Amino acid sequence: MTDTSSPPSERETLFDDLRWRGLIQDSTGLDELRALLDGPGAAFYVGFDPTASSLHVGHLMQVVTARRLQLAGHRPLLLVGGATGQIGDPKESAERVLNPPEVVAGWVARIRDQLAPFVSYQGANAAQLVNNLDWTGEMSVVEFLRDVGKHFPVNRMLAREVVRARLESGVSFTEFSYQLLQANDFFELHRRHGCQLQFGGSDQWGNITAGVDFVRRRGAGPVEAFTTPLVTKSDGTKFGKTEGEAIWLDSELTSPYAFYQFWVNADDRDVVRYLRYFSFRSRAELEALEKEAAERPAARVAQRALAEELTTLVHGEREMAQVVAASQALFGRGSLAELAPATLRAALTEAGLVHLDELPDVVGLLKESGLVPSNKEARRVIAEGGAYLNNNRVSSTDAVVTPADLLHDRYLVLRRGKRSFAGVELRK
Repeated sequence: MTDTSSPPSERETLFDDLRWRGLIQDSTGLDELRALLDGPGAAFYVGFDPTASSLHVGHLMQVVTARRLQLAGHRPLLLVGGATGQIGDPKESAERVLNPPEVVAGWVARIRDQLAPFVSYQGANAAQLVNNLDWTGEMSVVEFLRDVGKHFPVNRMLAREVVRARLESGVSFTEFSYQLLQANDFFELHRRHGCQLQFGGSDQWGNITAGVDFVRRRGAGPVEAFTTPLVTKSDGTKFGKTEGEAIWLDSELTSPYAFYQFWVNADDRDVVRYLRYFSFRSRAELEALEKEAAERPAARVAQRALAEELTTLVHGEREMAQVVAASQALFGRGSLAELAPATLRAALTEAGLVHLDELPDVVGLLKESGLVPSNKEARRVIAEGGAYLNNNRVSSTDAVVTPADLLHDRYLVLRRGKRSFAGVELRK
């Protein structure tokens, strides 16, 4: 873990910092939570169910919060649910599709690897990756019913909002029992690793408090818990998605360039809140940045700062440098030839990448790329000096493309004016 951040200052405790950032929505008790967070290092856990092969930006809240707690001296237990991932927390809409155990096991391995760069596995508060299949898988049905199920009143389980929403359409015993599995995780982590704290998203509050209660019913504890708010977007669309597609942390599923653009395009109404949630800048730095953003909103300084910090955190400094270079080069402020093929392709894909078997003249390329509606309009744009091929102004309506123009032997960058651009990829 490359530590480019710092723990809260002596004047401001971890608890104060989390409260200021809006990261504590619910808690088992603020006084008890303050004492635990601001006291000597405690073991805490946060869980991630493997419902896909990668985490997405919706998980980042929990990932960066775990990092904050470790930087303040606490010890992370990062749980990847090899057991709960085979069951699935109930959804309000319908029953989850159960994935085969071998598929879930593969996703567990990938997510465990994906979590590794965000925390440190060295030192007195070294992080540890844990899998709840290690203790759940060895339990018999009778043991589960006697040792776990006995402590859960059904009437309280039925009171869960998501369960109530499913009562008419039906909820299986499998999903209904998910809460018991997650509660048992807290008990086992407390027993095995001395875990004193759990946190998660606010939609998990029912499961989390069930775990706190279960630990206490088993005569263990005391333990505490809190939730972070669900991240939302002011325009009503779902956070973590763009055009219906999730923004993944895996670079093979979402390129670093697309990841960067997601944050750069954050709404002005959201970006200050996102900075407090996700950035490791100090309170003073963030307040200065918020002031600058308010004074110069068109400069999008807050969005760029957030995008650069999170892209570096998730993908590393080298990829971050390539992304910034690509953003500049596409608009004529850098060299296209120096961009790595993967970065160039990712950037062009975001802009709109057209695949062609053969290359027409530049007039035809402008039309095929969608930058102009017709050949006539393409000629007019060229004549007025507003058409560019690989950042070079096209001076003739008869201009043609040669093999030497192809970037990495297959790509072309077309631009109309200062801001509208598109890409072409020659199939081979």
